[in-house]
Amino acid sequence: MQPKPAEVPQTVNGETKEHRDHLRTFQNSIFSIGDLFKDVGRDGPKSVKFPEKLLKVLEAKMQNIAMGKDPAFSDQLIRRTIAIFYGSFKDETFKRQMKENRKIEELILMFATTSTAALKKDPQLAGDGWKIELNNQIAQFVRILRDCLKNVNHVSPELTARLDMYTAKLAPQTSPEAVSDSASASSSRGGEPSAASGPSVNIGDNPLVKTITALFGKTQSDVQRDIATLKRTCTEKAALIDLKTCLKNINAGTPFPGRREDFETDAAYQSWRNTETTHLSQLMVIMIQFNPELAKSTPSEGPSMQSQNIGRSDSYTSDRGRSSPAARAGSIGSRYSLSIGSGNNLDSFTDSVRDDDDEIPVGHHFTYIPSNPKKFYKRLVERCLQADLEAMATLPEDQEVSLGILSPRHLEVINECAVRWRIAQSYRVTCFVDTIRSMYQREEVPLECIPEGLQMIQKALQENDLGRWPRADVEYLASVYNSVFEFFLGSLYHALDDLPKLKRDDIAPFLSIIDQIRDSGLLEQINIDVSSRVNELADRVRIIAVHQYTEKSNEMNSQPGVNRALPLLLMTDELEKRAKLLDKRFPQPLLGQLDLVSLVIESQIPLFFTDLENSRRRLWESSQNQPTPDVPIEDVFSLFRRTKLLLGMYSAYCPKSTPPDFDLAEYFEPYVRQWLASTDAKTKQWVQNAIAADKASPSRIPMFEAEGSEGHSSSIIDLFDSLRSPINFLLDLEWPDEYQEARFFTALAKTVSKGVEFYCSTMEELFMEDMFPRRPEQPQSQKQSAWIEMAKQTIQGEKKVEPFNFTAASCVKLNNIESARNLLDQMYNQMQADKMASTLQEHGPPVPEKADRERFLFTIKIIMAEGLVPLDASPSSKLDSYVKITDQNAVTLAKTRTIFETNDPRWDQTVDLSVDSALWVMVSVRDHTLLGKHDTVGRAYLCLDPQRFGDFLAHDLWLDLDSQGRVLTRVSMEGEKDDIQFYFGRAFRSLKRAETDMVRAFIDKMAPFISQCLSRNALKTLIKAGGLGLDYNKALSSLDYNKALGNMTALYRSLGNSSSEVQIPLPDAENFQDKPHPRRPDELTDVEIEQAILPVFDYFDANLQVLNSSLGDKTKEMVMTRVWKVILNVIEGLLVPPLAETPSEMKPLSDKEVDIVFKWLKFLRDYFYANGEGPVPLETLQNQKYRDVVSIRLYYDWHTDALMEECVRMMQQHLRAPTTKKRAKTVYAQKNLGTIRDKKRQRRQEKEKEETNGSEVIMRILRMRPGTSDFLAQQMQIMALQMQSEQEKRARTSRRQLNRPQHDRPHSNAEIPPIPSARPT
Repeated sequence: MQPKPAEVPQTVNGETKEHRDHLRTFQNSIFSIGDLFKDVGRDGPKSVKFPEKLLKVLEAKMQNIAMGKDPAFSDQLIRRTIAIFYGSFKDETFKRQMKENRKIEELILMFATTSTAALKKDPQLAGDGWKIELNNQIAQFVRILRDCLKNVNHVSPELTARLDMYTAKLAPQTSPEAVSDSASASSSRGGEPSAASGPSVNIGDNPLVKTITALFGKTQSDVQRDIATLKRTCTEKAALIDLKTCLKNINAGTPFPGRREDFETDAAYQSWRNTETTHLSQLMVIMIQFNPELAKSTPSEGPSMQSQNIGRSDSYTSDRGRSSPAARAGSIGSRYSLSIGSGNNLDSFTDSVRDDDDEIPVGHHFTYIPSNPKKFYKRLVERCLQADLEAMATLPEDQEVSLGILSPRHLEVINECAVRWRIAQSYRVTCFVDTIRSMYQREEVPLECIPEGLQMIQKALQENDLGRWPRADVEYLASVYNSVFEFFLGSLYHALDDLPKLKRDDIAPFLSIIDQIRDSGLLEQINIDVSSRVNELADRVRIIAVHQYTEKSNEMNSQPGVNRALPLLLMTDELEKRAKLLDKRFPQPLLGQLDLVSLVIESQIPLFFTDLENSRRRLWESSQNQPTPDVPIEDVFSLFRRTKLLLGMYSAYCPKSTPPDFDLAEYFEPYVRQWLASTDAKTKQWVQNAIAADKASPSRIPMFEAEGSEGHSSSIIDLFDSLRSPINFLLDLEWPDEYQEARFFTALAKTVSKGVEFYCSTMEELFMEDMFPRRPEQPQSQKQSAWIEMAKQTIQGEKKVEPFNFTAASCVKLNNIESARNLLDQMYNQMQADKMASTLQEHGPPVPEKADRERFLFTIKIIMAEGLVPLDASPSSKLDSYVKITDQNAVTLAKTRTIFETNDPRWDQTVDLSVDSALWVMVSVRDHTLLGKHDTVGRAYLCLDPQRFGDFLAHDLWLDLDSQGRVLTRVSMEGEKDDIQFYFGRAFRSLKRAETDMVRAFIDKMAPFISQCLSRNALKTLIKAGGLGLDYNKALSSLDYNKALGNMTALYRSLGNSSSEVQIPLPDAENFQDKPHPRRPDELTDVEIEQAILPVFDYFDANLQVLNSSLGDKTKEMVMTRVWKVILNVIEGLLVPPLAETPSEMKPLSDKEVDIVFKWLKFLRDYFYANGEGPVPLETLQNQKYRDVVSIRLYYDWHTDALMEECVRMMQQHLRAPTTKKRAKTVYAQKNLGTIRDKKRQRRQEKEKEETNGSEVIMRILRMRPGTSDFLAQQMQIMALQMQSEQEKRARTSRRQLNRPQHDRPHSNAEIPPIPSARPT
């Protein structure tokens, strides 16, 4: 509020005019700072906040003033106050407080406080002088704030109006006397007296008039003449009448300035009406405030305006320091607030205008407002923009220009006209954007002008919701938005033509503008389908992508070369490269729905698949050219990986699109089959190369050290590296079809099985060459010497067995087999064989009815033979026999090893035969001879009929030879399947059989010498020597048992096989190491008994060092366990003959001989145990066989009748006990080490539960008793009948319970071929 001036007489004697003006100024300047802010309005200052950027601009402004760089503020007092306030302004706490509330009133109040404190200390401002200066400094600070706002964008009009109001309150007013003096002066100069002074008509006193003069290219003299012509009509009163006419038009509902029909709702109209009437009233109040004569000239005297609030909301700029209030009275009303509060005084004033100004007509009767204000306003904006652009073009390049689009002087002109012509803010911002758009399309303004104009619209929408805008302005805005949207959408459309080189920065301004317009929702009001327009852009991207792909494809295919896969590979690289580049440049969809990467991939990848499909035949033919194909298989698989990558990209970037009609697995499956066949053909070569490079020395590589796989050579490593390579390759393919992948791994497993089987056979041959080296061809004289040596042995009746010493090379070959089992088990897990088998079972297609015959795998175990008769018919002759299996075409199918010097050989050797129908095979026993042809001892025939063995159980079959004797075989069958587990099972079975055969070869080399040392001849020699009297001291000096046992224990400890010592409970009679006891003359000492088998211990000592250092832990234990088994069999053979139905010529041993035999057994057991340090654990040494041998001592001295009775009792008990016959050991039971270990564990548990059939031991003893032949034949017949009955029962049960698919069952209508006739061999 401006203070009321004191009443001063118009004429005072002795006072000059200057004195009166100074006094009046002094009186008007002293007022309370609270009066400055108390009439801000009902909303208070909290509703208007200054921009945050004002603080930065104000800081720079005050710094320049304090340093004297601003010539407009040269007064020392104001500079000092500004400097003090600048120091407080730099404080971070003050800045943070100002940034939080951003109230202009608080900023002015802080300055007033600083200024008051500084001025009160100034001695020159005595009395109330500091108050006058305080008003002056506050006014100047408000002016500084007003100037700073000119350099800040997006300033609220309400804020600028409020500062104008504060400026008006702080400025001294001109008294009526001054007005009269000015009028007199004017009358004296112009000759026309006036009641009051009007606005200055001099161009130099009106900056706006000067701006208009320059804007329209007029001279000042021409404009001055026009002003003189119009000054009678264009007066302040005419301007006030224009405002009153607008008020009356609003009340009357005329089109201008607005009516109810111009708005959508009553609320919008009422809001506009209240705001418009308030603004008009405020303008009139301000005009009257500065020229009270206008109020006197109105038809009715309104209330005093001295108490009204003054402000400004629609003016952009103000320049209060350039001219006096009187000089700018003509336009001053447009520079003050339209936000005067709606108090009682303003309402009374508005009512007086409505009621008392009846002489003012209703309608478009205006002096200052043109007939079409909006059209004129738009033309003015265009003219101002054009003038500013022309002026900017003439500036030097190094001169800084304003960041705004319009210059401040043109902004002031436009704003003044908008206020006078009643142009709404909604139309003003829309018109500005429309003008900028047109000029941008003509390339007259830069692109940055468009976002600035749109930002002005957004600010206007924040201040006044779109629903409150006039309909015409809303429609105009929608039309402008549509034009801008269409133009920039077209710009984006054409920018996409250079899609490969397109960057987001190139189109970022377009996207920002389009997004802003689209999000406004105005386009939908004029039925513009934004989505369809964006879809047009998507279609454009697709067309460009197709064009680019076609051009690049033609370029690549035109290159010379026979490799048809190369252009396709290069195209995949190009597609991936472009997709990654687009994804990097445009990670988010344009306009929220235009995903360039997805569109390009969606368009180009199907074209690639079409090209790939068209190249199918040519690509396949080029890959078949052998030996050097035009398209290497490596390129084909690279193409597979790249194609798979493209499919993944398509799925990732185009999840909602229809997948391409391309079957990746079906397309490349033939190439995988081709590669598998090629890999299978290389298997034999891999084995040969690995063995050729083998040094036959232990190779301990950490990464291959599995449990029990120590001491292997390099061949097994090289072989499995070669076998693992295709597995890794197939795994890396990550084949998309699970079923096909399982089929591939099944085929690869077959290759692995084939390689392992070939390796086993080759390694076994090399091993047998080590174990049974061939003698070089001897001359005829040496052959005759061999005949003479054989004749001597025949005459002497005894053949001396030479001990065989083992080598490390043989041990390494055996270790290779064990290592291969561990590596094969790792390969089983690597290929996920169980998962593959499950996939084939779940996802495999139904098995069609096959026209081809099924194949079956027969496993034939040649166990033993008995009753063989040598061809020379000599009672003492022995056979060196082996078994040969041939088919009906005399083709050798399998052959066992040779068992020397026995007519009851035991081979325990297994062979596999694959058949597709019933097949007769001949089983012939041959006698191995050193020279000439091997003699045939006898023949038998076996029919491998799938129908007969369809129960898949093991059948024990005695085959009677055509001469004399018989052979025991165990036959089982299983279906041969194309299954991954089946092939792994075959591979494990091959390894196990090779290992068994090689271990058996070890045993076969050791068994004859062991049998010779533990023979009845050695026993008789010992008894004979004891009867003659053996020198005890001499024997003791030749052998120290404790020393030998200690050496054995030290040997195993040095090898690191320590274990806890287990005490073996022995009877007192066996504790020969205790106190010496009296000896009978014919009694043998333990040392003498042990000395008899000294060669055995020497033999073990000589070879165990090699076995311990060369064999792996598991293999070593297995070999020594088998050796122990041989020892038990030999000991058993000393005591009783084999089980048969006929009496034996073998005589029972005496009690003394039996005691010696069991002491031998004890010595050997202690040697192998070695106080817990030996190679065989105690529980293995004292196994069931050991207990059976020990049990012989129990029945050995019984009477024959007692033995018969006990045999019958035990036989009946055994027959009554339930027996279970288990199925044969199938290939699937050996598919990996886990199943093999489980099977062994189960078998061991079953053996522990089984009771020993003591009747067999008794029957073997009875064979040495006279008159027992009938009893033995009867018992053997009972056992055979019982076994046959159980076998038939099991067969019937298995056929009834076996529920198998038809295609897995053996053909019931298969005819058994006739027995082939024997052919000479």
